[in-house]
Amino acid sequence: MTSSSRARGTRGSLALVAAGVLVLAGCSSDDSSEPDTPPEPVNAAVLSESITEDALVAHLQELEDIAGEHDGNRAAGTSGYDASVDYVADVLRDHGFDVETPEFDFHSFDVSAETLSSAGSDLEVRALAYSPSTGAEGITARVVPAPVDETPGCEATDYDGLDVAGAVVLVDRGVCPFTAKQEIAAERGAAAVLVANNEEGALTGGTLGEPEAGKVPTGGISQADGAALRAAPGEVTLVLDTVTESSTSRNVLAQTRTGSTDDVVVVGAHLDSVVEGPGINDNGTGVAAVLETAVQLGAEPNVTNAVRFAFWGAEELGLIGSETYVAGLSPEELEDIALYLNFDMLGSENAGYLAYDGDDSDQVGAGPGPEGSAGIERTFVEFLGNSGIAADGTDFDGRSDYGPFVAQQIPSGGVFSGADDVKTPAQAEKWGGEAEVNFDRNYHTPDDTLANVDRTALAQHAAAVGFAVGTYASTLDGPNGVPTGEARTQARAGE
Repeated sequence: MTSSSRARGTRGSLALVAAGVLVLAGCSSDDSSEPDTPPEPVNAAVLSESITEDALVAHLQELEDIAGEHDGNRAAGTSGYDASVDYVADVLRDHGFDVETPEFDFHSFDVSAETLSSAGSDLEVRALAYSPSTGAEGITARVVPAPVDETPGCEATDYDGLDVAGAVVLVDRGVCPFTAKQEIAAERGAAAVLVANNEEGALTGGTLGEPEAGKVPTGGISQADGAALRAAPGEVTLVLDTVTESSTSRNVLAQTRTGSTDDVVVVGAHLDSVVEGPGINDNGTGVAAVLETAVQLGAEPNVTNAVRFAFWGAEELGLIGSETYVAGLSPEELEDIALYLNFDMLGSENAGYLAYDGDDSDQVGAGPGPEGSAGIERTFVEFLGNSGIAADGTDFDGRSDYGPFVAQQIPSGGVFSGADDVKTPAQAEKWGGEAEVNFDRNYHTPDDTLANVDRTALAQHAAAVGFAVGTYASTLDGPNGVPTGEARTQARAGE
């Protein structure tokens, strides 16, 4: 990673003012002045209460204005994102933080059209990320099914005796990566590949990993459509009209000058929106809460543990900013991170009150978070409970920037107001809002605006952000603490 140049005007002015103060002090007839009294130790409850709805909304208004001035979005690789970086960095610098905005490379992948027709019927197909394009006209070719065996399409010998030259190969999902399946088929002369899901439903979220890996157009289809094509492998017309472009983006990083750097509390939110909208709930709300927490905490608080504030780029393209950051840390730097707190969508219009399920008590999806995550969950649940809000758990499903930290066995947690999942009747009874309706109907749309943010939910979640940051900046011990010292080393080694 490389660091972009820093704005120096404001910092230079501050230095001049400071120099002036020192000169005046030197000329004073009273040389008996005592050193400044150190600030009071940070109190989690006081920090929480200092984060006001008005301040949060002011940050959101700035981000919405930025989107409005830059084609309606703040997506990675756009001028709207660059302006968002500048805004966050300037606020942090104005409050005394040293700020870095390291660059990283990323690849954007856009799909103009994805269609599949067979014998007059239209089938659903999803382009795998970084699939080469068929062009707008598509490919019309015969279907050749790969054999169904224990390693479907994973070995070149799977195609022995089959003429796949110029054909669309149909292969089942499973065992080896999608990349390997399409590469082997391409080496045998296939024009394209269709990967049939190995469970019910559409095959979504598939990727070839990186642009260079794509050899032929590759799409995913459902298990049922795969079975139908295998039973009657006639001719199909496949359109995967895709574009992959390489670009750069930036993270924003700032850390308190005080507190132990052997036990760093990392607090993060992704700064980018999708191309389709301004991204005010997703994730201006998380940004506003983390940024205002930094403002209220200050650059030199009286804390036991250093706090690192991170605003991630290109999350919407696959957690790229946080992935790149974590991958660039040395083993010692990873060991110095005590925990990670993630905040992504805090003001959904049909808001939920959800804490990441660190202990897997819900028994949904992924297992528990790394050791210490259960304590982080309790911190949030207890805080919201003291405000009369009974929070539910939400799975570590890998859809936000905690993913790279969890993969490194770093205790993680956070709060979340819900995205495209549906609020249950029981949740509507507890929290209000509409049952059987998405938490956020504006998710990834042009309507993700300040007007559609639940400000009450935002304020309550942001208060929880401040409380958790203040808690763990003060101590890592106690019933809701996380491993330290040798216990941390052993926990991350799986001992």
